[in-house]
Amino acid sequence: MKKLVLAMSAVCAAAAVFTGCGNAADDGARKFVVGFDADFPPYGFKDGSEYKGFDLDLAREVCRRRGWKFVANPINWDAKDMELNSGSIDCIWNGFTMQGREDGYTWTEAYVDNSQVVLVKTGSSIGKLADLAGKTVGVQTDTPVQKALSAKGGREALGKTFKKLVVMPNYNNAMMDLDAGAVDAVALDVGVAKKKMADMPGKFVLLPEIVMTETYGIGFKKGNTALRDAVQATLKEMVKDGTMARIADEYKIERRALILK
Repeated sequence: MKKLVLAMSAVCAAAAVFTGCGNAADDGARKFVVGFDADFPPYGFKDGSEYKGFDLDLAREVCRRRGWKFVANPINWDAKDMELNSGSIDCIWNGFTMQGREDGYTWTEAYVDNSQVVLVKTGSSIGKLADLAGKTVGVQTDTPVQKALSAKGGREALGKTFKKLVVMPNYNNAMMDLDAGAVDAVALDVGVAKKKMADMPGKFVLLPEIVMTETYGIGFKKGNTALRDAVQATLKEMVKDGTMARIADEYKIERRALILK
C-alpha cells in the first residue's frame, strides 16, 4: 500500500510539471474561468444572451490557442477577491487597474494604458476639472478613481472641491443618473467613457483634462505564477501577430493604448 501511495505521488509530481496537478497552467482539458464585471463595456458586457468585450475576446483567443475551455463568470465587483481566493475564478480580467493593487495579486505585465476622465451632459456649464467645484460627481465603487478622489488618494484636493462624491454599484447606474441630472458628472475610464458616448450619441461630452493615468493588467491569485506565465506568453504572441490590435479595433480601443510588447 505504501509503495502504491508513493507511486501515485510520483505520478502526480511528474504531472505537476505539465498540469499543476489540478491547477494546470497548460492542461488541454482545463477550464479557464475569467471573473469580470458585466457592466464594463467595452472590456466586458452582456450583449443579448452573450458576454462580449475586448478583454473577454482576448481571453477566448488565449483559450483557443492553449486548448482550454473558456468560461466567462460575471462577478459582483465588491466580491472579486473572495471569488479569486476561493478558486471560483482563475483571474480577474476586465479593465483591472494595477495601480494601488500591486501587492495584492500576481499580475501580468500591463497591456493597456488607460486614463481616468470625466463625462458631463452636453450643454453643461462644466468645461474643465476646476468647474467641478461645488458639483456632485459619480464614480463606480472600488475603482482607482474613486479612491484617488477620496481622502489621501492622490487627487483628494480635486475631490474636496466637490459638493459630493457619489459611489455607485456600476457605470450603467452612473450614466443613467448623469442623463437624469441626479449627478453633474461621472469620473470613469476613458475606454468606458468613449463607449458610453458612442452608445448614446450627442448626450455627453468628455472634459479635455484627465484625472489620472493608469494601466490595466490581469490579476491572478497571489503566487499563481504558472498560470500567469502561460496567459502572458500567449498574449505576447497575439501582440506580435496583430491579433490584439485587431480585437482592439473591433471595440474601438485606440491602438496607441496597447502597451504590451
